[in-house]
Amino acid sequence: MSDIPRGAITRTARLASLPLSAAGRATLGLGQRLVGGNRDEISTAMQRRTAEQLFEVLGTLKGGAMKFGQALSIYEAAIPDVYAAPYREALSKLQNAAPPMAAASVHRMLAKQFGTGWRSRFREFDDEAAAAASIGQVHRAVWKDGREVAVKIQYPGADAALKADLDQLTRVAPLLNMVVPGMQMRPLLAELRDRILEELDYAVEADNQRAFAAAYAQDENFTVPRVVASAPKVIVSEWVDGLSLGQIIRSGSQEQRDRAGSLLTELHFAGPARVGLLHADPHPGNFMLTPDHRLAVIDFGSVARLPDGTPEIIGHVTRLALAGHSGQVLELLRAEGFVPADFDPDPGLLMDYVVPFVEPLRHQTFHFTRAWMQEQAARMSNFSSAESKMARRLSLPPSYLLIHRVTIGSTGVLCQLDAHAPFREIVTRYLPGFAGDEAPAS
Repeated sequence: MSDIPRGAITRTARLASLPLSAAGRATLGLGQRLVGGNRDEISTAMQRRTAEQLFEVLGTLKGGAMKFGQALSIYEAAIPDVYAAPYREALSKLQNAAPPMAAASVHRMLAKQFGTGWRSRFREFDDEAAAAASIGQVHRAVWKDGREVAVKIQYPGADAALKADLDQLTRVAPLLNMVVPGMQMRPLLAELRDRILEELDYAVEADNQRAFAAAYAQDENFTVPRVVASAPKVIVSEWVDGLSLGQIIRSGSQEQRDRAGSLLTELHFAGPARVGLLHADPHPGNFMLTPDHRLAVIDFGSVARLPDGTPEIIGHVTRLALAGHSGQVLELLRAEGFVPADFDPDPGLLMDYVVPFVEPLRHQTFHFTRAWMQEQAARMSNFSSAESKMARRLSLPPSYLLIHRVTIGSTGVLCQLDAHAPFREIVTRYLPGFAGDEAPAS
């Protein structure tokens, strides 16, 4: 496959086929049940076929459609096993895979970005992609000074494809709600649109990577490959070997799971103070565990700019919630815009909603599991529950939307890893406003 399919009619038709096919399967399933078919077997088969088609189309289209599929994949841990089983494998495939573009297209893009003499920059260049993802693919090469490098090349037509997808994806939001029950897809799509469009500019991504590389240079726990050269559609950076978090999720040892989980947590909470940036794309394909047990971060297309670090209000509310100060929690959340002026919630009920989000902080080491994540998601997806009703009345100020999504996404990856992490110690060390009055720890 040489390019992303760019025609609006072609892409719209592929996306539109998803809800139509799902409706057809639902009708067929009803007919099978009416003639005595096993309900569970039929439902499972329908879920499986729906998931297979959904992620096959998203992956084939690349662009925004596949990028959104990758964003969904980090929420996989929240899906109850009875629903997740038919398509967990399909979700994982989206985390670091897509049909690669042809060598001729690769060469044309390099010539356009670096000039017709682009080959003089390399001693060697492998035409076969080492990895292919949503809006670009990576080739292994040897730079002219002998360094092994990764050459990240944006797909031709990625910009047009992204815009077309993001205009059309709202049409499949109801189907996507089948994939992640309880997740409100339209607000998520709106927020992802802004982040995804930012990723088109590889020059900005290269600057983000340079900032992280400088901040984490010679760090004993992290490695960020240095940028060797960049252009608007190409980034050349030092090659890093390691085991991807996706591989660790599938078959890693408990030691690898715990190490990766702890370092991912530290990156999330320490990054804003250390770099002024929050890494905002936590899907497992963006991270590797190196042979010397460091966490390698290899993608910087999506970041949140926090020049003053993480807002202290988050740490203050978390500490007060742990200490049981419900009135102060309500006061702070209202002052910051989380509680609308016309909403007067019961402070105790508000604590019932807030406390589970900070449960990992009650323990010196917390075991992040799919079962725990599913329990939290079930509370939110039960529209008759007090917590769900509370959540629907609360507001999320725009300045916190990305922080919230990344925190939930990172937590989902920790649960996929089945990691034991010293969450409390890391948060105490790095989250502004949290250190203070001690809350009980077990």
